[in-house]
Amino acid sequence: MSGILLKGGRVIDPARGLDGVADVLIRDGMIAEVGADLSAHGSEPVDAAGFVVAPGFVDMHCHLREPGHEYKETIATGTRAAALGGFTAVAPMANTEPVNDNAAVTAFILDRARREGAARVLPVGAVTKGLLGRELTQMGELKAAGCVALSDDGHAVSTARMMRLALQYASQFGLLVIDHCEEPTLTQGGAMNEGVLSTILGLAGIPGAAEEIIVARDIALAASLGLRVHLTHLSTAGSVALVREAKARGVRVTADTCPHYVAATEALIGDYDTNAKVNPPLRGEADRAAVIAGLVDGTLDCIATDHAPHHADEKNVEFDLAANGISGFESAFTLCHTALVASDAMTLPALIEKMSLAPARVLGTRLGTLTPGAAADIVVLDPGASSVIDPDTFCSKGKNSPFRGFAGKGRVVHTLLGGRFVVRDGALAV
Repeated sequence: MSGILLKGGRVIDPARGLDGVADVLIRDGMIAEVGADLSAHGSEPVDAAGFVVAPGFVDMHCHLREPGHEYKETIATGTRAAALGGFTAVAPMANTEPVNDNAAVTAFILDRARREGAARVLPVGAVTKGLLGRELTQMGELKAAGCVALSDDGHAVSTARMMRLALQYASQFGLLVIDHCEEPTLTQGGAMNEGVLSTILGLAGIPGAAEEIIVARDIALAASLGLRVHLTHLSTAGSVALVREAKARGVRVTADTCPHYVAATEALIGDYDTNAKVNPPLRGEADRAAVIAGLVDGTLDCIATDHAPHHADEKNVEFDLAANGISGFESAFTLCHTALVASDAMTLPALIEKMSLAPARVLGTRLGTLTPGAAADIVVLDPGASSVIDPDTFCSKGKNSPFRGFAGKGRVVHTLLGGRFVVRDGALAV
């Protein structure tokens, strides 16, 4: 067989406003044709009736841990977990060891991804050397080596002056700065969202203002310079309001949130479940509702997983000492589809756009579309399928998810990367 013909699925391509039953013909790793009653022309026919055929998801914020923390995740295990979640491209943050702050580390990541990856890897380089906030990286070298954006994720860029310089220099190379929005003097020692529940549990709180201060700072800098900035994993109603107002003024700001801020609140911590400890922390119901409203009205451009796998030993400790993060690739679609589409807050085409086309465009790539001539990076979904999240079955080395036993709607059936199956019938094909 010289290609694949996905037959009779509901084809959703937000890039072209396409939503209808059609066939998708794949040849030589590319989308050859999308239309009704296509002939296989010697290609392998695959029945997609009853399923949704869409552009593969693009995750613009994740952690693959390699190099340096391979006991948590590797590029091989992480990209396979991503593929099982319907992701065909992922952008790992720079907080590896050594930090991805130079061309050699970027080259290592891309070489390993070419040899062992089951998804496209789009490296995000560091804004400052060592993520220390003191000296800017050689941004031109990082761009030339293959970085698609820059971030000191795990920390906000240290000072307003450093952030201003970062935006100016990054713009010279067409690189996007992605900022982690938390004011460190307000988060120091904090373990969860500040409020009634943190008081009841006896845990030090992190106020929403910690996030909102950096959101406001970065918006002001972007506005004054007329340059782009991207604000990642936003979690509070105040942050959403600041971005909404800035966009109305024409500020060049984009933003994302994560499945866990859409699908859960701080109540998930329950009896000190460290798997629900994330950074920024899970917030209250009013914040969750505001985040959903921000996705629906376009204030928040896209959804990113912030996939952060950890070894069990880093979570099986006192809550204060536990590592922050959720292993999120393999649960992302079920959580988002259940919280947004099954609840009638958002249409399925809108969710697919938030998880494919929108992040691809924010990163400046040509991914996230089924346009003929585009790479055949495709996810086939069963939105109506019941799905129960079981971290023990994750391909990721990180089993750290607070959503164990969550029963939702929607599952990934197939994932194709460059026209070949990497996931078929819900199981790895590589």
